[in-house]
Amino acid sequence: MELRHLRYFLAVAKEGNITRAAQQLHIGQPPLSQQIKSLEDELGVKLFQRTPHGVVLTPAGQAFEVQAAYVLEQAEHAKKTARRAAQGEIGQLRLGFTGSAPFNPVVPAAINALKKLFPAVELTMEEANTPQLLQGLVEQRLDAAFIRPAFYAPEGLQFYRLADEPMKIALPSTHVLVRKKYLKAKDLMDESFILVPGPPGTTLYSEVFELCHAQGFSPRISQPAPQISSVINLVAAGLGISIVPASLSQIRLKGVCYKDFVPPAPIAQLAFAWLDQNNGVVRRLLEIVQRLQQGN
Repeated sequence: MELRHLRYFLAVAKEGNITRAAQQLHIGQPPLSQQIKSLEDELGVKLFQRTPHGVVLTPAGQAFEVQAAYVLEQAEHAKKTARRAAQGEIGQLRLGFTGSAPFNPVVPAAINALKKLFPAVELTMEEANTPQLLQGLVEQRLDAAFIRPAFYAPEGLQFYRLADEPMKIALPSTHVLVRKKYLKAKDLMDESFILVPGPPGTTLYSEVFELCHAQGFSPRISQPAPQISSVINLVAAGLGISIVPASLSQIRLKGVCYKDFVPPAPIAQLAFAWLDQNNGVVRRLLEIVQRLQQGN
């Protein structure tokens, strides 16, 4: 039994006449009669009682009519649901992000826009470092992620890079260096650094080391931080200094001062990453991120 058999049956039931139903369906009357007979043979019941003026439903046909209409309605609903999912209007999005990503204004704006435009999308979020997020994408535990682009990229992943942002230096407000308008990396040579530790290839951690190495020294880590937002609290406590994306300077804590680098400042990179380009919800979020990035 196929859906077309149900459509044929319902057309005949509505018209009460096989010839008129055939005209409505744009098929010949003999083929339609044959299809109805095949359906009755498959069901093992008579659906119609033939009369001189047409056909009428038997009790079995009346019962079948209700169910046939329901099945076609559900099939149409399933078709529309599949199309909406393909277009990213409904579905699930498992979104990952690094701890510093939400401080970039594009990230929360994109998530809010997605929720507003497509409220039927089920959104779950996970915070982790970049290598863990990349692994989550490869293992398909995540659909997309905002990451700090690593020095390596697993095969198959796609990336849309957001605008680079300058880095700033977070200092205790009582530090002697706050008197300077601009700072160089080598000004931090004797300082104790507060960083979020991570495996090799995690960009914020590694880029700070690369920046310092370029100036002829290795940063001395005095205090590891459990997450990027904790870095600012530890700086406020006077436990050291840090180098952070400029967007983190929106965290205003008493005891913390943010200073600019002598231009050109080192940059922090951020990217939107995904694996399956056939995921409609991912495409929708990517479109939103691109519009926001372009200022539209």
